[in-house]
Amino acid sequence: MKTTGNTILITGGSAGIGFEIAKIFSEKGNNVIITGRNEARLTSAAGKLKNTTAIVSDVADKQDVEKLVATLKSDFPNINIVINNAGAASYYLLDQVDNTYERAEEEIVTNYLSIIGLNQKLLPLLGAQKEAAIVNVSSIAALVPNHVIPTYAASKAALHSYTQSLRLTLAKATAVKVFELMPPLVNTEFSTEIGGENGIPASEVAEALINAFDNDTYEIHVGRTADLFGLFRQSPEQALLAMNPGSAA
Repeated sequence: MKTTGNTILITGGSAGIGFEIAKIFSEKGNNVIITGRNEARLTSAAGKLKNTTAIVSDVADKQDVEKLVATLKSDFPNINIVINNAGAASYYLLDQVDNTYERAEEEIVTNYLSIIGLNQKLLPLLGAQKEAAIVNVSSIAALVPNHVIPTYAASKAALHSYTQSLRLTLAKATAVKVFELMPPLVNTEFSTEIGGENGIPASEVAEALINAFDNDTYEIHVGRTADLFGLFRQSPEQALLAMNPGSAA
């Protein structure tokens, strides 16, 4: 997959992994569109980047998505890459809160259903390009759950399964390549509650995506994710214990 001369949509592009992906692609001569819910934060982020347009949009809001798609069709008809990065996460134990359903609902809608919806609406545009890609940003937790982010892990596992099916489906009749970016713990504001300061820099995740594009590596195991994936293939039980040290599992 080429890494220059693209028109790229990045959801959740104002901070963290999304911002670093936007930065690395914008510096390579791509036309970048970033979205997010906070207008001030989004505008500030776009001002730090080259060739970048900011569009205020909430991926979990169906009306916002309709407006975004209409704008892309009219103003960016050459869009050929969609990077589904926006996400929601909640840190808790399943037996210690009384709003598990509400937390899970937010995560499933943001991390899974909204991605399906946006991809479906943009596939006609992507399919019309000579070369195109969808990147779904999942997580190390898509492979093995951590019990302190239980429903987040479940939403990413669902995204992992969907991504595999989408890749197989689109490979049959389109030029749309489907990538899955699977970071470990990353040092971002998003991961502060679960010790994000111990994670890898978000820029490392962005660099891994660029390398995967260069080599057409469709499932991208960044950093510790590669180690956990190897352990998971050998022993799912040991992988689960590695993700949940000190647990009784």
